[in-house]
Amino acid sequence: RRLNVRVNIELLSISNPVHKKDLAVRLTDDSDPFFLYNLVISEEDFQSLKSQQGLLVDFSAFPQKFIDLLQQCIQEQNKDIPRFLLQLVSSAPVLDHTPVFLNVVETNPFKHLTHLSLKFLPGNDAEIKKFLASCLKCLKEDKMMLEEKLRKTEEDLTRQLSYTQQNLSEKSRELDKLKNEWTSFTTALKTTHTQELTNEKERALQAQAQYQQQHEQQKKELENLHQKSIQQLQNRLSELEVINKDLTERRYKGDSTVRELKAKLSGIDDECQRAKQEVLSLRRENTTLDAECHEKEKLVNQLQTRVAVLEQEIKDKDQLVFRTKEVLDATQEQKVILEESTEKKQSHIEKLEMTIKSLSAELLKANEIIKKLQGDLKTLMSKLKLKNTVTIQQEKLLAEKEERLQKEQRELQEMGQSLRMKEQEVCKLQEQLETTIQKLEESKQLLKTNENVITWLNKQLNEIQMAKKVESAAGTQGGGRTAISPHGMPDRPSFLSSGINHPISPLYAFQNFPEPTHNVNSQCPVPKAGTYFSIQFNTELSKMNRCSDVQTVPATSHPANKENGDHLGLEPKYFKKKDDSIPLRGLSQNTLNSEYLKAYLPTKAQPSPKAAVTPTSAYFPG
Repeated sequence: RRLNVRVNIELLSISNPVHKKDLAVRLTDDSDPFFLYNLVISEEDFQSLKSQQGLLVDFSAFPQKFIDLLQQCIQEQNKDIPRFLLQLVSSAPVLDHTPVFLNVVETNPFKHLTHLSLKFLPGNDAEIKKFLASCLKCLKEDKMMLEEKLRKTEEDLTRQLSYTQQNLSEKSRELDKLKNEWTSFTTALKTTHTQELTNEKERALQAQAQYQQQHEQQKKELENLHQKSIQQLQNRLSELEVINKDLTERRYKGDSTVRELKAKLSGIDDECQRAKQEVLSLRRENTTLDAECHEKEKLVNQLQTRVAVLEQEIKDKDQLVFRTKEVLDATQEQKVILEESTEKKQSHIEKLEMTIKSLSAELLKANEIIKKLQGDLKTLMSKLKLKNTVTIQQEKLLAEKEERLQKEQRELQEMGQSLRMKEQEVCKLQEQLETTIQKLEESKQLLKTNENVITWLNKQLNEIQMAKKVESAAGTQGGGRTAISPHGMPDRPSFLSSGINHPISPLYAFQNFPEPTHNVNSQCPVPKAGTYFSIQFNTELSKMNRCSDVQTVPATSHPANKENGDHLGLEPKYFKKKDDSIPLRGLSQNTLNSEYLKAYLPTKAQPSPKAAVTPTSAYFPG
C-alpha cells in the first residue's frame, strides 16, 4: 500500500535533573487521525544506532541529514522508478499496535541499499487523545482568526462602498456636463468645416482646369517624342535581328557540345544529389524547428504589447467601477465560502469516523495484496536482468552504427572534393568551347574572303579571254605573223601598242628559249597553245604559312631562267602550294592580256626577250 505520511522532527531539551537533548520523530496521516507512531532518540541511543548501522554522522548533525534524505524521497516520489524510497515495514499483517520499522532505501539495478532504519512505536490511547486535542486546538485557533478577519473585512468593505457610491454620483454629474459641452463643440465644428469644404472645392475646380491645359500640351510633346523613339527602335530592331540570327547559329553549335557535357555530368550529379538530400533533410528539420520557435516568440511579443496597450486604456477609463464591483463580489464570496467550509468540516468529521471502520476491513485485504506483490517483484527482477543483457547488445549495435556513419561522412567529403574537381573541368571545357567558337568565326571570315577571290579571278579570266579573241581576230585580218613554239604550236603575236617586252601574269613562271628566226616583230613571248594552269585554294585553317612556292616545269630543250622565281608584283602568299587545295584546271591558250595586266599587276623585273612560258601551277591560299 502507498500512503502520504507527515513526519514531524523535534529536538527536546530536558534540564531536570541533568541537561539532555532528545530527538522526537512523529509519523501521522492527515486522512487517518488514529495513525500515530512515535520515536524518541537520546544521545546514548544514537551511539548504539550509529554502531549498529555504521553511521558517520554525530548526534548534532543527524536531524539535518535525516531531513535531507526525506527531501530526496519527496523529489522522486512522482517518478515511475524512484531512486529513494521510504518503506514502513511491520511484522504483523495489520498495522495494529505493533512496532514498525521506517527504512530509507536507495534503489539500484544491482541492489536495494538501506541508508537508515528507525524503529517506531505505535501511540497509546493517551497519546492519540493528546494528538487529537492538539489538532482540534489548532483548528479552533484558525477558526477564530478567520472570524476576526471576516469582521474587519466587512467593516472595511462597508466604508469603501459608501465612499465609492459618493464618487460615482459625482462622476456621473461630471459626465453629463462633458456630454453637453461635447455636443455644442461638435455643432460648431460642423459649421466651420462645411464653409471650409465649399472654399476648397472652388479652388480645386480652378486648379483642375489649369492642370488639364498643361496635360494636353505635355501629351502632344510626348507623342512627338514617342514617334521618334519608335523609329529609332525599329532601326535598332532590324540590326538586332541580324545579330540574333548569327548568335542563334552559334548557340545551336554550343548547345550540342553542352548536351554532351551535361550527359556526362548527369551521372555524377545523381550521385551527389543522393548524398545532398540526406544532408538537406536533416538541415531542413533543424531550420523548420528554429523557424517555428522564432515565429512563436514573435507572436507572443506582439500579443503581449497589444494586451499591455489595451489594458492601460481600459484601466484608465474603468478602474474605479471595477474595483468597487470586485470588492463587493469578494466579500460576498468569502461569506459563502466560510459558511460552506464550516458545514463541510462537520460533515467531514462524521465521514472520517465511518472511514476508520471501513479501513480496518480494508487493511486485511491490503496485506494479502502485499504478499502477491512480493511474488510479482521477484518475477520483475528476473525480467530486469534480461533487459540489461538486451541493452548491452543494443549499445554494441549503436557503436557499430556510429562507425558506419563516420565512414559515410568521410565518403561524403570525398564526393564533395570530386565534385569540385569536376566543376573545374567543366569550366575548362567551357573555355575551350569559347575558343573553338572564336576559331569557327575566323574560319567563316576566311572562307568568305576565299570565295570573293575565286569570283574575282573567274571574272578576270573571262574578260581576258574575250579580249584575246577580239585581238586575235583583228591580227588575222591585218596579215600579222604568228610565232612558232618550240613544240610546233603557233604562238600568240606580240602587242606592239603595249610597249611591254615580257609577259606580265601572276599565274606564269618563265623560262628562256631561243627566239625563232622568222618572228621579227615580237618583243614578248606568249604562252603556247598546249599549256594549262593549276590554281589551288587552301581550305585548311591550321596551316597558314605565308611564303611563296611556285613550281616550274622546265622544257627539255631550254635551260631555266634565273628570274623565274619573280612573281611580278603579287605577294608571295598567293603562290604557296598546299596539299589539301582545290585545283582550277582547263584554261585555254587565250591567256592574260599584257595591257590589262599592266594596269593591275606591276612588274618587279624585266626578263629577257627570249623567255618562253612553260606549264606551271600557281597556288593561292585562302
